[in-house]
Amino acid sequence: MTDDQRPAPAQDEDRTGDVLAGVGPRLRTLRKERGSTLAELSAATGISVSTLSRLESGQRKPSLELLLPIARAHQVPLDELVGAPPVGDPRIRAKPIHRGGRTMFPLTRQPGGLQAYKVVEPARSPDPEPRTHEGYEWLYVLSGRLRLVLGEHDVVLTAGEAAEFDTRLPHWFGSTGEGPVEFLSLFGPQGERMHVRARPTRPRADTDPDD
Repeated sequence: MTDDQRPAPAQDEDRTGDVLAGVGPRLRTLRKERGSTLAELSAATGISVSTLSRLESGQRKPSLELLLPIARAHQVPLDELVGAPPVGDPRIRAKPIHRGGRTMFPLTRQPGGLQAYKVVEPARSPDPEPRTHEGYEWLYVLSGRLRLVLGEHDVVLTAGEAAEFDTRLPHWFGSTGEGPVEFLSLFGPQGERMHVRARPTRPRADTDPDD
């Protein structure tokens, strides 16, 4: 880029001002999507309620010192708080989906077939509302504890544990209320199941392969 193509300093200042002006509403929206109060966020970050309130209203200028603990509490990257534009990175960054208090990161892009998501859910205690629909689902817990209600079963999965089930069974899964949970979800809308390829078992030394 030549000097003639670079934005003028005044344009840079305008763009910076626009980015900073959008931080407050973005913080408020994210906190409400997480179902968190200012008092709860204050306890998680160590930032006073009044400072958080001023940040959300635009009366307090955001800084790294304030935004970093908020990003950690919400378990989101810092650029999601400031709305930073994408840079020259060849990797595809999935746009998060906020639904029912949880954040879902799509890991597949093709329509139909198995759909994969990374899901992050904050600590909360919702009432389970089991539902049924066509399909097949596979869950794997990355961190935290995931409550799964499946038919007559009510179990808690911890990091490293997985579950799979036919979604025509009444089911519900979400936070246990003890802390945030992060998990992978693979869903086949037409009932597709995940196929695991394992190494073939070697014949025992005392087994005659011609038998």
